[in-house]
Amino acid sequence: VYFNNGINSGNPIIKHHSTSYNSKALIAFLAFLIIVTSIALLVVLYKIYDLHKKRSRNLDEAQELVERDDEKQLMNVEPIHADNLLETYKRKIADEGRLFLAEFQSIPRVFSKFSIKDARKPFNQNKNRYVDILPYDYNRVELSEINGDAGSNYINASYIDGFKEPRKYIAAQGPRDETVDDFWRMIWEQKATVIVMVTRCEEGNRNKCAEYWPSMEEGTRAFGDVIVKIYEHKKCPDYIIQKLSITNKKEKTTGREVTHIQFTSWPDHGVPEDPHLLLKLRRRVNAFSNFFSGPIVVHCSAGVGRTGTYIGIDAMLEGLEAEGKVDVYGYVVKLRRQRCLMVQVEAQYILIHQALVEYNQFGETEVNLSELHLCLHNMKKRDPPSEPSPLEAEFQRLPSYRSWRTQHIGNQEENKKKNRNSNVIPYDFNRVPLKHELEMSKESEHDSEESSDEESDSEETSRYINASFIMGYWKPEMMIATQGPLKETIGDFWQMIFQRKVKVIVMLTELNHGNQEICAQYWGEENKTFGDLEVDLKDTTKHSTYTLRVFELRHSKRKEPRTVYQYQYTNWSMEQLPADPKDLISMIQSLKQKLSKKTSTEGNKYTKSVPILIHCRDGSQQTGIFCALLNLLESAETEEVVDVFQVVKSLRKSRPGMVSTFEQYQFLYDIIASTYPAQNGQVKKNNNQEDKVEFDNEVDKAKQDTNCVHQAGAPDKTHQGSKEVEGAEPTSGTEGPEHSANGPASPALTQSS
Repeated sequence: VYFNNGINSGNPIIKHHSTSYNSKALIAFLAFLIIVTSIALLVVLYKIYDLHKKRSRNLDEAQELVERDDEKQLMNVEPIHADNLLETYKRKIADEGRLFLAEFQSIPRVFSKFSIKDARKPFNQNKNRYVDILPYDYNRVELSEINGDAGSNYINASYIDGFKEPRKYIAAQGPRDETVDDFWRMIWEQKATVIVMVTRCEEGNRNKCAEYWPSMEEGTRAFGDVIVKIYEHKKCPDYIIQKLSITNKKEKTTGREVTHIQFTSWPDHGVPEDPHLLLKLRRRVNAFSNFFSGPIVVHCSAGVGRTGTYIGIDAMLEGLEAEGKVDVYGYVVKLRRQRCLMVQVEAQYILIHQALVEYNQFGETEVNLSELHLCLHNMKKRDPPSEPSPLEAEFQRLPSYRSWRTQHIGNQEENKKKNRNSNVIPYDFNRVPLKHELEMSKESEHDSEESSDEESDSEETSRYINASFIMGYWKPEMMIATQGPLKETIGDFWQMIFQRKVKVIVMLTELNHGNQEICAQYWGEENKTFGDLEVDLKDTTKHSTYTLRVFELRHSKRKEPRTVYQYQYTNWSMEQLPADPKDLISMIQSLKQKLSKKTSTEGNKYTKSVPILIHCRDGSQQTGIFCALLNLLESAETEEVVDVFQVVKSLRKSRPGMVSTFEQYQFLYDIIASTYPAQNGQVKKNNNQEDKVEFDNEVDKAKQDTNCVHQAGAPDKTHQGSKEVEGAEPTSGTEGPEHSANGPASPALTQSS
């Protein structure tokens, strides 16, 4: 500081002075602020908790305010008579299923007049797989109390009435690890002898259900007081049957037999494409249930969507048989009154109708081997003689499926010359695409024999060949049905064999018929080269009715060669039936030895290796009979039943012209009957039938143990609807919602024979 009067300045005076703040006071203030904020936050959290608790406690009373709306929104839907079932279905499915949607959406998801208090009690909440799918109090399954524990009598399961049969079913959620003991206690106390499981343990990397039974290796496992012993495990393409014996430690009564049937062909999203699969499941279930056993226990993951669909189909078929009419809408309303969200999405509601139409149109066509001979004898009788026999009537009921799917690719101008028969063009949805040579070269460098040829099969990038994928008996295993190669398509033929890792070629034709070439000779005595592929005939062995050739295939970009076996059946003239069917069966027994039994079980859409290829002149006449025969022989060996009608129906959907005459249809019945002759009322299996005609894999042990069965991707859908979520709020982070997309109306039901 210094003085200045405008003229002179004084000497500056300098002084230093430091200031400081009170650090203790500041710390105390901040601590006070944190404490006040924390208290305020705790108060807010408490208020939220208290509000949530009050809402939960008073939910039932609050919901009763809208009770009248539950009833008001219901529609008046008339029952459908059997004679009008198909016509009504077609009318309702028109315009993207608008009428079905209106019916379905009018049914309340939850009937609020029924209280749901027990399931919401704190000690029961952890027993629910999904927080919003809970049983009503009035019809929940009550377990016996253990040591006075109030929560020990709860399980997420509901009694469900059948068609005029009270409490025929129990609809339950898939057991969690924490509730497996309770589940078996319910089975024991309810005297249930049949469990229907309509889910896999894991789907889409989400846990859907605990594995609540012992493995065959384990044998026996205790679940609380209930001891479960497994003594039979039978795997079929669409389901697994396990025979169990259960006893109770605390009771001196004898053990009880329980049959566990797990349906494995329900896709992760949507519904099964063919309603026949659920009719088949119903037959298996009814074969094991009896009048004296307890309720049939049905469960999926949440115990409402697939569970309600199966129960709806079973009950409505009983009604159709008893009264000749069905009230699907009324019964689904009844189901929702007994358990919330039963038949959860529109696609499932439509599926019930599809199954009823399928049954009403085609009836029961499956025959046990033990009854085949008597049944076939009666089916061939004409009574009166002027009328068609039951077998002829069954054939006439077969839908033709003519032009039921698009055939654009095969009918393109540049591809027409690649077809032998203009009436046999592969459908676009299941045609076999060929990768281009350049694409093959890039992939072959790192591809191995065990790899699965993950490829892009888009129509824009693939070449055309007249060939179709055919579903084998062991899903998702495929066969290829193709025409005899033309001279200009021999290279494509061999490329297809190489790309699809074909092990066995079945040739059902001669090279010429009179002066007409019906199949180009696609092999020679010397090596033949087709682009990067070299084909070498290594060996030829002639048998009485067939010739076996062994080829070696080498790719220029691949080190290891591949061996392909060709069976040429020579005793089958064009447009006729085999002269000696037993020789055909003998050839099948031989070729099955060549088929690999170690292929992938993951059925991504038509991209995996295909172990067998069948061809005749057009890939339809003889090929259709042979494909049907393979599937029927597998069914006879595995399940001891045959369903010629359904096998042929499936083939007709896969390729035009398959099993097109009654003589071919009857031949399939006759050849199965002759392969399994009857002796003293029992079916005698031929000695050479010990091995199965199996081009399928057995599920590898790790996946079998967890029951994760992967299903092949279905062909393209005709329309997709909205997706709904089953159990949208899982109770734990590891268990996700179950999705179900609206599927298409099954084209099978909209075609006439």
